[in-house]
Amino acid sequence: MSLSVIIVDDEQLARDELSYLLRDVEDLDIIGQGKNGVEAVNLIKETSPDLVFLDVQMPGLDGFGVIKKLLEKKIPLPQIVFSTAFDQYAVKAFEVSALDYILKPFDKKRIFQAVEKARKTQESDAAPSEKLDTLVKLLEQQKPQTTKVLLKANNRLFLVDQKEICFASIEDGVITVVAQSMEGQSNCRTLEELLTSLDSNLFWRAHRSYLVNINRIKEVVPWFKSSYQIRMDDKKQTEIPVSRAQTRKLRDLFGL
Repeated sequence: MSLSVIIVDDEQLARDELSYLLRDVEDLDIIGQGKNGVEAVNLIKETSPDLVFLDVQMPGLDGFGVIKKLLEKKIPLPQIVFSTAFDQYAVKAFEVSALDYILKPFDKKRIFQAVEKARKTQESDAAPSEKLDTLVKLLEQQKPQTTKVLLKANNRLFLVDQKEICFASIEDGVITVVAQSMEGQSNCRTLEELLTSLDSNLFWRAHRSYLVNINRIKEVVPWFKSSYQIRMDDKKQTEIPVSRAQTRKLRDLFGL
């Protein structure tokens, strides 16, 4: 039985290496490649592959985030082979969940074994959803929680604490992040992707084009037809619109 395969990794060299090693596997067709978690979700939704080689550590929406999104959106899950550089304790979690993984740098024999395991699982018609859900929960307990966000400014890369961020906005596909001490660009492609790397208790999608730090809202300004704007405490005291869909959330947040 032929397997349709997607490769997802944020590193071009890793994608090329996997593609090269998989070309010697019989009855296997690589139907797509993605370089981030958002592309992974879209590719899986559009092509319904049998098997996905999915990198765990990607900026923005990582490998675990991809699985969570698929489960949330009720998109049928393919067989997943994770590629990872995680430590032995995380690897144990993969084994407990009866899923497969390949460690970087890649080993050809190990990749062949992973493919055969996926092929046998497919033939048994076993549903991966429950095991993947368990895996995500197990690994999230061990996943280091970062409080820093990477920003590009003046051809340099800076790490900024999440608590310092006032808001992020998107225009023409470029995400600008404004913090107390600086302003820079995120390497994420969407605000949704950026939000997955931020503390959900701090950050709120006030508008489709804006993501704000709740603790950095300085003033709530009544606007037209029972709508609101929020004034942030950045240097420019930027005013951000609140979409109609989020007006109720704003009222709940501040008891308006």
